[in-house]
This record gives sequence, C-alpha cells and structure tokens, in this order.
Amino acid sequence: MSGLRARAGAVVAAVSAAVLLLAGCTQASIEVPEPAAPDVGIQLFQLPWTSVAKECETTLAPAGIAWVLLSPAQEHIAADEWWASYQPVSYQLESRLGTRDEFADMVQRCNAAGVEVIADAVINHMTGQDEPGAGYAGTAYAHYDYPGLYTESDFHRCGLTANDDIQLYKNREQVQNCELVNLADLDTASPTVRATIGAYLEDLLSLGVSGFRIDAAKHIPATDVEAIVSQLPQGTRIMSEVIRGAGEPIAPEEYEGFGEVFEFTYARELTPPLENGVFSDPVLSDDRPQQVPSEAAIVFVDNHDTERGEANVTARDPQLYIIANALMLADDYGTPVLYSGYAFSDRDSGAPTDADGRVLDASCADTTGPVSDLADGERTCVQSWPAIRGMLEFRAMAGDAPRMPGVDSGDAYGFEREGRGVVAVNVGDDIQSIEVPTTMPDGAYCDVITGGPDAAGDGGCAGSEYSVSGGIAVFDLDPGAAAAIHLGSRR
Repeated sequence: MSGLRARAGAVVAAVSAAVLLLAGCTQASIEVPEPAAPDVGIQLFQLPWTSVAKECETTLAPAGIAWVLLSPAQEHIAADEWWASYQPVSYQLESRLGTRDEFADMVQRCNAAGVEVIADAVINHMTGQDEPGAGYAGTAYAHYDYPGLYTESDFHRCGLTANDDIQLYKNREQVQNCELVNLADLDTASPTVRATIGAYLEDLLSLGVSGFRIDAAKHIPATDVEAIVSQLPQGTRIMSEVIRGAGEPIAPEEYEGFGEVFEFTYARELTPPLENGVFSDPVLSDDRPQQVPSEAAIVFVDNHDTERGEANVTARDPQLYIIANALMLADDYGTPVLYSGYAFSDRDSGAPTDADGRVLDASCADTTGPVSDLADGERTCVQSWPAIRGMLEFRAMAGDAPRMPGVDSGDAYGFEREGRGVVAVNVGDDIQSIEVPTTMPDGAYCDVITGGPDAAGDGGCAGSEYSVSGGIAVFDLDPGAAAAIHLGSRR
C-alpha cells in the first residue's frame, strides 16, 4: 500500500498548513488530528491508458484518490458500443483503450503518483460465435485456448433471471445449458480454465496492478472465484460484482470471504430520500440489514451499468449528484468509489473514437466544476469538481470517527462524524435552515463543498461560511445545496 502512504503524506502536509493558519487566528487554537490515509477509488470509464496516466498525475493524486478502476484491457470484438469491451476474444492486452506497452506505462505512472490500479477482469465468458472467426475483426478462433468453453450449469447458476443478459435454455424440462446472450460461458470449474484465467491475472499483476474487479462474479460460483484468486499473491485486492436480487439464490455474502463486494443495495437505499425528501438514519449500532459488513463493501452512487439503467441520480443532475456523493463520502460505511464517465443520449453509445476505432484521449485537468449540458461524448470529470475534492478532504479528516444520529428539517438533513466534521443537505425547492448537533469547537467554519479543498484561507472562506455555537452547527441552505465543515476548515 505504498501509494496510500505516499498520498497520506501529502494530505498530512496540507492539513499541517491549515493548522498553521489556525494558529494565527483570533479564535482559540484547536488540535487538528492527523488525517486518515486515502481510501476512496474512482472508476474512469472507457478512458484510454494514456489519459488514465495523466489523470493519475494531474487530478487523482492531488485530490487524494487512492485507487483507479479501469475498463477491461482484454482484446474484444470490434464494435462501437461501450459493451464491446465486455465481450473479449482473447487475453491479449490490446484494445480500443490502448496497447500493452501503453497499459504498462500507465500502471507505472499511476503507482508512482500514489494511485493504485484495479483492473476490470472479464473472466466469466468469452464471445460466443456460430462460426470460427465470425465477427472477430480478423481475430483468429485459435485465441480460444480454453477447453470446456461451455459448462453444464445447475439451476443455482442459471436461475438468475433478474439480469437481462441471462437466458435459460431448457430441454425436456431440464436445464442443459446456461449462456450469456451471444457469449460463451466459461467452465470455471475446470482446472485448465482456472489456470488460464489465473495466468491472465498474474500477467496483469506483473505489470503492477494492485487488484481486480471481477466482472459478473454473480454468474460464477463463489467457490470457483475463490479457487482462481486464491492462487494469486497475498495482498491482491479482489472486488466482486454481485448484484443482490430479491428472491434470488445468489447473495453477495457468498463472495466476501475472499475479498470485497460491490454493494448495490447501498445506492438503492441512498437515492430515494434525495427524490422524496424523507430521510432516516441507517442502522448505526450494528451491521446494516441487507448489506455486507462495512469492511467488505464497495459503495457507489452509480456506475457504468446503473447510470444506463436503475440509477435515478447521475451526473446529468449535478446538484443532486453532488448531494449524493457528499453523503456517501461523509458516511462511515464501506469504501466509496466515485464514477467518472461521459455524456450520452443513446445508452449503448461508446466513448468517441478515432478513424481506427481507438478511444480518443481526454483530460480533466482544466475542469473547474460540473456542467449540466454536456454534449454527447464529453467527459463528466467528477474527479475535478471542487465539491468532490472538498469531500475527499472531509473524509480524510473524519477518519474513523463514528457517524452520529442525523437530524432532518423539512427537506434538509444532516449528521456529524463525531467531533471531526458535519455535513448537511437540502433536496427541497426552498431555502432551508437546519441545526445539527455537534461536539466540534465553537467558531466559524468554511464549507468545503462550495469552497473546495483548502477552503479556509488568509482572506476568509473560499466558499460559504457556517458557524458552530454551543454544540450546534447552523446551516442555511439554498435549494439543492449541500455543505460540509470539518476541523481543518475552521477559520
């Protein structure tokens, strides 16, 4: 975790500077605790390796982002749609996002900047075709060196009808074969197939990646995933994509014994209050019902799938998106992953490409905030939004302080991370005042959502200013506004 330590040192230096500023204030000085090491990740969806490398150096590391989740690196079918990346034809590192050399250079540069790399591993399937070579854009069928390409699947695996990509093929009322539509399901129970997949993952590790998102892990028996990843070096980070479905036999808990799990329930419970203004605290005294334990949970507001499907809060509504991400980053449950994609009108549209089908380079280094009317293909650049960067600073300052019971007033809601910081949001259409109990010292505090990181300066607050007095933090919030203060933002 050398990247985390390096970034932690930078955060400590920034907070130390804030402490020096505080010492010169007229208010009584307070002891600002050492910030926690960064833990937040970001998914840079369909971004070329050359651009990822630059983002690590220019935006991710300076913002305090600990790891970056890539799109799949495998050779895939030739198609314009984004999902082509999830239809691999081989384990060669040649794709629309770049070459093997570009991938290796990107990983080295991200690691050097203090940002670890998580590869998106598609190991559940290969592209199924009726004829050798059909639709492979010249890729030979010989790339299929996988005995046992098709598996006889029991109902435990094939009964996952909530996923649109699953079809059941029945013969004489028995499940004979279970296949992803147009995709050949790999027999991950086969030692040969496991060895081939393991070799691919080892190859990526040799280039410096720190771990893997296991795509479609729900459609691979947990015992098979564990058998594959258990052969990898100790410390390899594993994040399984397992969507919890009502009444379905597969549960995320089956996969937490060998790594973390993307907790889809978290986003499903986070967003409704933002639409209806009815807030309630999660369970604070024990594990949250219907969610894996905090240490096993990767939480998110949206991702590349849900922003095209079930997610009602996305970057298309920047105000609400900032509120959702602020609440997630202020929470003490799970490890958050931010999402940075591109605008689209057609949910199948891929990122812009050149004449050779390669995704075009893009940079977020000059982004100053969200844009609500992006043209198709333009990047959302969430990692550069001052509000997000301010909340990353808030999270580092909150550290391991527990989340305290929240309060609500009309369409406003807020809570404290005990003694470290307070966040408040207003999802209504009117100005709302809310008072949040806090153990933070009395004084004037600068808001890190409107002011960004280092909101407190010599000349006052870069954004809004709020006060704490007598154990109460008072926030007057505009419609659709959020605010967050912490010990390091005391003026």
